[in-house]
Amino acid sequence: MRSLALITGATGGLGKAFAVECARRGWDLFLTDLESDRLQTLSGGLERAYGVRVHHRACDLTDAEDRSRLLQSLQQSPWRFHALFNVAGTDSEGPFLDQSPRQLRTILRLNVEATLEVTHTLLRLATPSRTFRIVNVASLAAYFPMPVKATYAASKRFLLDFSLALRDELRMEGASVTVLCPAGLPTTPECIHAIEAQGLFGAITTANIGTVAAQTIDAALKGHAVVIPGWLNRLLPGLSGLLPRSVVAGWIGRRWRTARGARLDLNPSSGASGLDEPIPDLATRS
Repeated sequence: MRSLALITGATGGLGKAFAVECARRGWDLFLTDLESDRLQTLSGGLERAYGVRVHHRACDLTDAEDRSRLLQSLQQSPWRFHALFNVAGTDSEGPFLDQSPRQLRTILRLNVEATLEVTHTLLRLATPSRTFRIVNVASLAAYFPMPVKATYAASKRFLLDFSLALRDELRMEGASVTVLCPAGLPTTPECIHAIEAQGLFGAITTANIGTVAAQTIDAALKGHAVVIPGWLNRLLPGLSGLLPRSVVAGWIGRRWRTARGARLDLNPSSGASGLDEPIPDLATRS
């Protein structure tokens, strides 16, 4: 019985970094993302470079039927799993009333629904002889009410609270949950523009994705609950807790409006966030 690690959003910047780091450690993999060609290229490269076995299947995790077909195929396979990396996620920045219903649904379907269903299925397919490690990618935004990114930040708060609660439930079940809450990750041109638009603050809160992936896996193997890359980023949730959340929301709203205007000046086509690795909806790709 072969034991694999499953990674969603595997061809995006952070997903690929996790895939490389897992393969470097000798783990066989199952990768999923939207585009079969990109999955095939990544899988072949990992197999040649690290001598591991890599399986893949394209899936639109925002589509309930496609998601169900993927999970059913895993249940019918001979594989078992010792790790799950819920990396796939999306963001749609802008005032709430400017967001389309489709954009709002996509955030919830990918960030929340897909994470819940994939996790629920994989827990039942855990390798009996190994501790099952779950890594959920949330965001530093999970700690703050965020005007202009209200639905996104709320979905990441859900992932943070869900991860910590599930971690306690699974304490005696041979499984652990680690939640990653990064700030800036320079994974796409849009993310880089977003970081640059935030000036010095963006620069000092940004982390290297390869380092983040390696540190997160190390933390998960040690059973740590939360990973926040960067010393300043680790201070921010505590500092913000000293103020009323309404005050924090007002300050963040002013900062994001200013940064968003600066980013649009730098790159008028940019609309993505720099808070963490976005795996956008079907209209765009990280």
